[in-house]
Amino acid sequence: MIVDSLRNAWKVADLRRKILFTLMMFLVFRIGAHIPVPFIDRSKLLNLIGEGTLVQFLDAISGGAFKSFTVFAMSIAPYINASIIMTLLTVVFPKLQQLQKEGDEGRKKITQYIRYGTVVLAFIQAWGLAIGILQPALSIPGPAYKWPVLLLIALVLTAGTAFLMWLGEMITERGIGNGISLIIFAGIVSRVPDGLKSIFQLVRAGEASILSLIVLVIISVIVIASIVYIQEAQRRIPVQYAKRVVGRKVYGGQSTHIPMKVNQAGVIPVIFAISILSFPQQISTWFKGGWFYNFVQTWFSMNGTWQSLPYLLVYSLLIVGFTYFYTGISFNPIDVADNIKKYGGFIPGLRPGRPTAEYISKVLSRITMAGAIFLALIAVLPTVVIALTGFKNIYFGGTSLLIVVGVALETMKQLESHLLMRHYQGFMK
Repeated sequence: MIVDSLRNAWKVADLRRKILFTLMMFLVFRIGAHIPVPFIDRSKLLNLIGEGTLVQFLDAISGGAFKSFTVFAMSIAPYINASIIMTLLTVVFPKLQQLQKEGDEGRKKITQYIRYGTVVLAFIQAWGLAIGILQPALSIPGPAYKWPVLLLIALVLTAGTAFLMWLGEMITERGIGNGISLIIFAGIVSRVPDGLKSIFQLVRAGEASILSLIVLVIISVIVIASIVYIQEAQRRIPVQYAKRVVGRKVYGGQSTHIPMKVNQAGVIPVIFAISILSFPQQISTWFKGGWFYNFVQTWFSMNGTWQSLPYLLVYSLLIVGFTYFYTGISFNPIDVADNIKKYGGFIPGLRPGRPTAEYISKVLSRITMAGAIFLALIAVLPTVVIALTGFKNIYFGGTSLLIVVGVALETMKQLESHLLMRHYQGFMK
C-alpha cells in the first residue's frame, strides 16, 4: 500500500516536485551536520560529554551532529522546547488563548513568538554548553581568546538551530509533511547504518551471539508493530445531531463520532521527562571522579544493569504524569461538549452540557492511562534490550522508534490526502 501510494504520487508532477524538494532539504541538513564548529578539540570533547541518556538522545535526533559537535549540534531541540513553553503559556494567559482562536492570523503571530523563543533558548543553551562543558576542549592560541571564542561558538550553534528551524518551515510550506518532525526523522534514520555496522562488528568479534541478534530483530519488529497499533488506536464516541428546519430546508439528522486517540500526547511526555532527568546527569559531568558523579552514573542512568532501576522508575512515573498533564491542556472535554451542544448534537443516552463533558473526561482519563503506560514501556525499552541481548554499545531507542514510525505514518497520511484531493479535482473537472 505504501509503495503504491509513493508510485502514484510520483506520477503527479506537483507531488513529485514536493517530494524532490523535501529530499533536497534532507541533503542540505546532512551536509550541515558535517560542518564542524571552530576551535573545538573533538578528542577532548568526547571525554567531556560522556555517554549519558541525554547525550544519546540529542545525538540521535541531530543525526550524529552532537557528538561530532557540528553547526547542527543542538538540532531542533530549542524549537521543540519553545513550542512546549508556548503551549503552556497559551493555557495560562487568556490573550494567547484568544490569539490562538483567531484563525490563520492568530496562528501566524504565535508561530512568530515561537521563532523568537527558539532563538533565545538556543543562545541560552549554546552559551551554557560553551561555558559549562566546552572550555577544557577549546583549541585556542592563548587565554585572552577564550571569551570571544566561547561567544563565537554560542552564536554558531544558535545560527545552526535557527537555520534548521527555517529549513523545517520551508519543508512544511513547499514539501510533504511537517518539516520540523521530518528533520528529526532524518536525523534518527541517518544513524541506522552506523548502528547496524556496530551490531555486526559485535557479532563478528564474538561479543554478542547470533541468538542475541535474532532477539534484537524480533523485539524491534514487535515494538514497531505496537507503535503503529497504538498510534492509530482511537476511542470513537458516537454523536447524534438532531434535525432542524430552517425555512424550507432540513438540516442535521446525521450521526458522527469524536475520535479520541489513545496516545493523545505523542512523544512530548518523553521529551519532558528526559529534559528533567538530564539535570543531574549534566551537573555530574562537572564533578567527574567525585561521589556525586559515581552515584548518578551508577544509580541514575541507563547502564543496562539492575542498578538503573531507580532511574527507570522515576523516568516511568514522570512520563505517566506528563502524559496526563499534556493531554489535559491539549484536549478540553468542556470545550468539546459546548461545541456539540452549540451545533445541536448529543451523545446518545446523555444530556448535552455538563453530563457530556463528564462522560468525555471519564473516557479520556481511561485511554490516557493506556497511552501513558505504553509510552513508559517504550521509553524504558533500551535498558531491557541491552540486558537481554548484550549489545552494550548500541543505543536501541524506543523513543527514536516512536518518533520515526509516528512521523512516517503522518507523512504517508498527508501524501494520501493529496492524492485523494487530486482525484476529486479530476472528477470535478
